[in-house]
This record gives sequence, structure tokens and C-alpha cells, in this order.
Amino acid sequence: MRRAATVGAVLAASMAVTLTPVTSSAAAPFQGANTAPVQDDFNGDGYRDLAVGAPAAAVGTVEGAGAVVVLYGSASSVNTTRRTVITQASTGIPGAAEEYDHFGGTVAGADLDRDGYADLLVSSPRENVDGAGESRGSVTVVWGGPGGLNGGATISPPAGYGEGRTACRFGMSIAAGDMDGDGAPEVGVGSGCGISAYSGPFTRTGQAAAHYREWRANARGVVMGDVNGDGRAERFYLAGPTGGDIRGPVRLDVGVLDPEDPLANYPVALPYADGHAGQIGDINGDGYGDLVTGIAYDGYGDAPTPAAHQGGEIQVLFGSAQGITADQKPQVFHQDTAGVPGAAEWGDQFGQSLSVGDVDADGYADVLVGAPGEAVGTLARAGTAVLLRGSAAGLTTAEAAGYTQNTAGIPGTAEADDSFGTAVHLADLDNDGKAETIVGTPGENSDGCAWIARGSAAGPVPDGSVNLCGKNAGITVGDYNASFGAALTSPHVEN
Repeated sequence: MRRAATVGAVLAASMAVTLTPVTSSAAAPFQGANTAPVQDDFNGDGYRDLAVGAPAAAVGTVEGAGAVVVLYGSASSVNTTRRTVITQASTGIPGAAEEYDHFGGTVAGADLDRDGYADLLVSSPRENVDGAGESRGSVTVVWGGPGGLNGGATISPPAGYGEGRTACRFGMSIAAGDMDGDGAPEVGVGSGCGISAYSGPFTRTGQAAAHYREWRANARGVVMGDVNGDGRAERFYLAGPTGGDIRGPVRLDVGVLDPEDPLANYPVALPYADGHAGQIGDINGDGYGDLVTGIAYDGYGDAPTPAAHQGGEIQVLFGSAQGITADQKPQVFHQDTAGVPGAAEWGDQFGQSLSVGDVDADGYADVLVGAPGEAVGTLARAGTAVLLRGSAAGLTTAEAAGYTQNTAGIPGTAEADDSFGTAVHLADLDNDGKAETIVGTPGENSDGCAWIARGSAAGPVPDGSVNLCGKNAGITVGDYNASFGAALTSPHVEN
């Protein structure tokens, strides 16, 4: 009997306060800690919520400090009236709003303290930290509860992180999953200066039960999810472009670092796999999570080989009782693959963002891929998003669909540099069993927007879909585009 498709957690204002108080109708948390429904249910009412990063938003007169808006789910999905806007100037949030910190560069959700409410993890990848160098970066946790999000703490890197280096960008990716079966999520934080690994549960001071620095395998991207069906998450490290492999090597974490024996538990290389960002979900409905990775960097025509296929690509590695093994070769899709909408062109950035979820409730997870560099007609970088369907045979191009802001039923009009598809997300926000399709358009107007379409048996429904934009969601726009929609809780490549 086929198990229901599941999605592995991957974890990415002005005078920001809780603009509309949100209370839960539930007297107690909706479900047990760290189960899928509470990965992003911040107020415990049984509906998934939507976190949207606006990393270039102003905070008062402070340019580029950044903000995150959380839109609370309901039977009618989300809107901009039931929201919380969070910045580093918000009451109870550690740190200070400073120029170009880019708070909201990555957002993720996980129930860190096992109270049954999802907690919000937010990175500020360009934040300068005293004594730790320029753009060391920081990660903040904002605590969930029956009234929504309130108060926070800093999650600090392990000792020795980034010593003697700058531009580490701690928090380029954030992923969470229960690796040891105790109900508390483990967390991985990617950066340009190595991996930081944490074991839950976390206290309300932001302290993990244990943590360590994995210095043997660099990783901008971290992915977590169960690929062998044992109910425990595996963790994969995606280094991003390296001098020897610009497609990005992929490694499987096999255990805690032993400081006395650096060869013990050495991460296992997957030689046929590549990727800069990724997520896990059950695409073929066999009960095992499958790893989907994106490689958006094609070198724009002048990169050394091997690079991604022209325009970018995604890859799929399928889980099994043995997990994902080193001899497995992935399925590969790009815009020159028969049946994939669009045409492969240099700089399309197909795979810059991706999300795995079931849009039609058929039991197979589907994959939404962002290509924010795609031209729409003569409009450079207007952007597109492409949906590929899961099936018993794996990912397929049957019924594949492409979406731009010129697609019938989608609000707005495609314009140059809108970057539709910079971030994408599939999540069931109204609890009808079908994932909504969410696409970030951070270049839209001066604030940025997120397009949201309900799911159906036929897939996303453009008619009646909505464009929710930053100004209406409570962020402040300064002299620069605020980039609302640049980050959602599914992964994207943080450069």
C-alpha cells in the first residue's frame, strides 16, 4: 500500500510588530512536536502558515536591514490581514536592525523546543558580528505559541567557526529534521565557511542539547529528510560551486565528528549527484523520501566544464530501504528535456529555487522549479516557474506546466527584472489536502510580491489566484527594492 507523500523540512519591517493579533482556537497544540503539520504551524491552529522573507526591506530609516512577514493559514488560505511582521527591531528579537544585514535572507520552520508549535528560523547572512568579521552572518529563532510568534533567541555557531575569514554568511541555508527519533529536530546551518550541526531539543535561550562544527565538508546548502523509511531524517551537504566541481558536490552525513579521528564518520560522497540547493519528498509514492537538487549556475556561457546544462537543471535521487547510495545516478531535467516548458538559454537559472509537495492530492509529490532569469519575450529576467508531476515511475513531464506573470489568470504583468521564481514553495495552507503554489517575485515594483494559487485535482488554479505584495503586508520600502518574496521556507540558492 502506497504511503502518503511527505515533504522533508528544509530549512530557508519598518516598525515591525504583530500588526494583527492572532489567537489560536486550539486549547492545546494541534499535534505532537516535530510532526509534519507543525513544521510551519506557528500558532498551533492546525493550518500551515507562510513565512516570506523581505531581506532588503528598510526598518524605519535603516536601509536593507530586512524583515520577515508570516501570513497565518486558514480555511480560506492566507491574506495580508492575519500576519506578523518581524525585524531585528521587534520587541523580544535579539540584535539590532542595521544597514544591509538582510534579515530574512533565509527562512525555515521547526519545533525546536518540542512544545507543539513551529518556531521560525531566520538568517541575516550579511550581518557583521563584533569580533567575527564582515558578513559573518547570524541565525535567529522566533518562538511559536498559541498567539503566534513572539520573542526570540540567537543560535550561535560552534566554537572556531569562521576563524580568520570574512563573508562566511552563516545561515545561507537552514534545514531541520529528527535524526535520532527523540521527537526533537536536529538542525543544520550552511554557509561559506563550513557546516554547523545542532542536536535538539533547544532551550528558549537558543542553546541546543549538543552541537559541533563539521569542517571536513563545506556546505552552502543543507538538506534533511527520511530517505530510507526508518522514520529518522538523513542529512545531506551541498557544497555549491567549488574550484574543482562547479556543479556542486553532494555528500551524505553519516555521524558526529570525532575530534580525535577526523576520518571517522567521514561524509560519504555521492559521485553522480550534483546540487546547490535541495529538498526531500516522496515523488514516486513508495514511502521513501527522494532528494531533489537544483543546479542553477550554468556559467552564463563562459564557465569551464562541467557546469549545469545551459540555463540550469534539477536532479532527482530516489530513496529506498538502503537510502540513497553512492552508485545511484539521478534523473535530470532541464528546459531542453522533452516536455519541460520553455527553452534552455544561458542565465535562465532553472533550479535557483525548488519545492516538493503534492498539488493534486494523488499521493505523489510534485516539484516546482523557479527560473528567475528566464526572459518572457523580450523582457529580460522576468522569470518563470515550472511544475513537474510525480508518479509511480518518478518525476515526469506529463502535464508539466509553466507559469509567468503573463499566464492567463495570474495577476499582474511580466516586466523586466521582476525575477518571478526567485523563491518557490508548495504548502497546503487551507488544509484541503492539496498544496498551494507560491512563487516569489522580489523585483515586482518597489516592494516585491508573492503569487499564491490554490491546488486542485488538475494542479494549480490561476483563476482566482492572488498576488500579495510587501507594502500591503506591512513592510517598509526605503531607497531600494525591499525584495519581499526573495525567500520562502523551501530552498533557494543564496549567493
